[in-house]
Amino acid sequence: MHETLEQHNISPDSIFSQNQIAVLIPCYNEAITITQVVQSFKLALPEATIYVYDNRSTDDTSIRAQAAGAVVCYEAQAGKGHVVRRMFADIEADIYIMVDGDNTYEVPAVRRLVNRLVTENLDMVVGTRQPSPESNEAYRLGHRGGNLFLTGVVRFLFGRQLKDMLSGYRVMSRRFVKSFPALSNGFETETELTIHTLELNIPFVEEPTLFYSRPDGSESKLKTFSDGWRILGTALLLFKEVRPALYFGIQFIVLSILAIALGIPLIKTYLETGLVPRIPTVILSASMILLAFLSLFCGLILDSVARGRRETKRLNYLGYPATKNYTK
Repeated sequence: MHETLEQHNISPDSIFSQNQIAVLIPCYNEAITITQVVQSFKLALPEATIYVYDNRSTDDTSIRAQAAGAVVCYEAQAGKGHVVRRMFADIEADIYIMVDGDNTYEVPAVRRLVNRLVTENLDMVVGTRQPSPESNEAYRLGHRGGNLFLTGVVRFLFGRQLKDMLSGYRVMSRRFVKSFPALSNGFETETELTIHTLELNIPFVEEPTLFYSRPDGSESKLKTFSDGWRILGTALLLFKEVRPALYFGIQFIVLSILAIALGIPLIKTYLETGLVPRIPTVILSASMILLAFLSLFCGLILDSVARGRRETKRLNYLGYPATKNYTK
């Protein structure tokens, strides 16, 4: 049950009028939809400044965005990750709203998302995608299946219930944005945002929002298989970086089991005959044992390094003030 503004003694208007709010819209060839997105945010959240970051569009995305009233910026390096890194570095605000420019997300839900961020003292609210009744086919089967698989992988690796790891609709606090080490280049940036949140135990929630079909002529830039593999690779790489003891511990267990499986017949033969007939198998088994213990020691050493990095990230995160709750 969501807490109300009155329970927190907060004026609903003060959240929006006294906090500086920025809407960040990364775009690549979204001329068909960008005008509607900007106008919808101006109507739903007139207190916010809307920034459209044009990522090498070849159509008139930037012209239409500017005509609709957005502040247009440019990022020359292709890829959503590059755009997110530039947006987070450039823009100063108390509350950041990041959304795609394809007009598929529920813009009127933005005030509800911001309310949750402030009243519950959160650092991120993720708008999880629920297909709208009139747009049952909005969420393509391939994208939905890939999202479920990748979200399940991250949930398994990091031990936290997640529903929509790849949602592009997020409301974030200043201290989250300014302490986020944006390193990815493409669509894997949402994975990086999620894992950064889980690594530092940053308070966040997922809030259901409607998801709509793209209009005719508008095409998704996400490639199901190629981008899916990149996202999976990013998740596994960050798992190694964030939880090296477990990552290398799994390698230790697998290599040890294989070494034992190869070695038991050799030991049995030696005890029965006093001979070692399969020297290559002996070498392979011994090599696996050596690699297993190397993995174990690497995991223990890197775990200390990861702990130090995590403490540094946490201190950097705490160096920024929380979003203010302006009371009546």
